[in-house]
Amino acid sequence: MKRLANIFFFLILFHSIEAQELNAKVNVVYAQISSNVDKRVFQNLQTSLQNFINKRKWTNDNFESNEKIECSFLLNLQSVVESNVYKATLTVQAARPVYNTSYVSPLINFIDNDFVFRFVEFQPIEFNENRIAGTEPLAANLAATIAFYVNIILGLDYDSFSPKGGDPFFQKANLIVNAAPEGRSISGWRAFDGQRNRYWLSENLQNSKYAQVHDAIYTYYRKGLDQMLANEKEARTQIIQALNFLSVVHAETPNLMIIPFFFQGRSDEIIRTFSKSTTQEKSQVAELSGKMDITNASRYNTELK
Repeated sequence: MKRLANIFFFLILFHSIEAQELNAKVNVVYAQISSNVDKRVFQNLQTSLQNFINKRKWTNDNFESNEKIECSFLLNLQSVVESNVYKATLTVQAARPVYNTSYVSPLINFIDNDFVFRFVEFQPIEFNENRIAGTEPLAANLAATIAFYVNIILGLDYDSFSPKGGDPFFQKANLIVNAAPEGRSISGWRAFDGQRNRYWLSENLQNSKYAQVHDAIYTYYRKGLDQMLANEKEARTQIIQALNFLSVVHAETPNLMIIPFFFQGRSDEIIRTFSKSTTQEKSQVAELSGKMDITNASRYNTELK
């Protein structure tokens, strides 16, 4: 079983059935593409991506059907660069269930704006982690980018159940970065491609200097959210501790990608969690979160009075 014994509460009483790890919903949006392109190509792309993600075995662990990670990939096609080559944005989202509730907490909510790829209708999407750039670069970029985010999702999920449990998947994501396809129109894999891309996400999650990020992820979910029903006061204390871990990293190295990445789509959850807390805790959370999640700083100050 995955994530060691501390996930026993997610298991059902029926016999174990080996299953793939993800329950991904893929949506390909092509409203911006001219009408003279056969739209069946995009429907085939959507089906191919969904099968690639959901039917491939990404780990050595056995997942029960109810353990599958809920996630979504929204591919918004923006233009046709050349025949069968598309420029797009990719929105990746994933969530994790909170123990003993119907609530799911976001693991990732990220938009990748540096995505150009080749897709030919009815050609399979191929990915070999030992030979990532072995196919035509733009075709390889499609599989490599999706596989990268699959491993990021797995890493974050495993991190949330056991201390640094996601390390093997972050290492795989880093291998993809290091062996990523190269081409004139391919970007997002290199340090100089920008400050918020696949390279920096992988680097931040692999760099031992930022190890407290992983402590924060585990503490936030396993010691915090998962314990809200059993001991709400202690759970909130642990969530504050998680924010403190992140604050230390942020203070030592400002402008890291991983800090806004963590807070993306999480402000509502934090505010709701502390809405009935003590004045002291509200003030502490508003200060900590506001410094790191600048976009929502006014919300924390206003709603956590």
